[in-house]
Amino acid sequence: MNVSWKKYMKVGLVQFMAFPQTLRGEGPVLETLEKVLTDDFFDVVEITTIKDPEVRQQAKRMLESSKMTVAFGSQPVQLVNKLNINSFDAAERSLAVDRCKACINEAVEMGAVGIAFLSGPDPGPERRNEAKELVFDSLSQLCAHAEKLGSIKVVVETFDQDIDKKALVGPNAEAAVLSARLREKHRNFGLMLDLSHLPLQHETIEHALTVTKDHLVHAHMGNCVMRDKSHPAYGDQHPRFGLPGGENDVPQVVEYIRALIKIGYLQEGNPRILSFEVKPMPGESSEVVLANAKRTLRDAWELV
Repeated sequence: MNVSWKKYMKVGLVQFMAFPQTLRGEGPVLETLEKVLTDDFFDVVEITTIKDPEVRQQAKRMLESSKMTVAFGSQPVQLVNKLNINSFDAAERSLAVDRCKACINEAVEMGAVGIAFLSGPDPGPERRNEAKELVFDSLSQLCAHAEKLGSIKVVVETFDQDIDKKALVGPNAEAAVLSARLREKHRNFGLMLDLSHLPLQHETIEHALTVTKDHLVHAHMGNCVMRDKSHPAYGDQHPRFGLPGGENDVPQVVEYIRALIKIGYLQEGNPRILSFEVKPMPGESSEVVLANAKRTLRDAWELV
């Protein structure tokens, strides 16, 4: 592509994955955030909860002065605390929804344009339909809560159903059905797809993006390992692009971007979020893995 990718996309970075020591809302939050905010390659930063109120206020001031778009991921909060928004236990589900509402409050406080969630585990075919009704109700509550606070979008990210996260949501065609139901009352809802999840979901890029094209509001790109269970990066670990044994590198990023353009998610003159979600493996440097991601996008864009 001969034009700048900035005409098509706002390139983002999931901070808490690139710097996993911050994933629990602690650690070098400000130091790593500054590394992202001072790198003008990125136009978007995706953050998660920050436990210390004083640190959170410092981060907020940094974000406000950065000219970057902010998004919020509640997935770490849900996974670390085992929050299941489709739990069959009413008290457990209520607790999960309340904690997710608190994440919405924090996301609004930090100036985020959207907040991402994941469903709880898939219970299996016997009770799957029942779980789908519960997740629909929980997400309806979250959308209604967000609507009271402003224009922030509520986003559900789709995950694998049988390898790692084993989530209810789930196959992308089913996610689109869920989104259509929610959008009947809540226009602030949408879906997020991640290139690194598609192999784990046993779906092609074209299929996944085609069935969700009317509901896609956020996109990630990364890598995964799924053919060798003994590989240290097996599952939903978001290793660097081109990792031996991995599924995604420049050719897959090219295909992904082309498909995002084809379905209208990426349009010239209307740049939308496309974020890297990559994580260093043990012994790897975050900075080197980020440089790998940047080179991958540069090489891919030349071929789009």
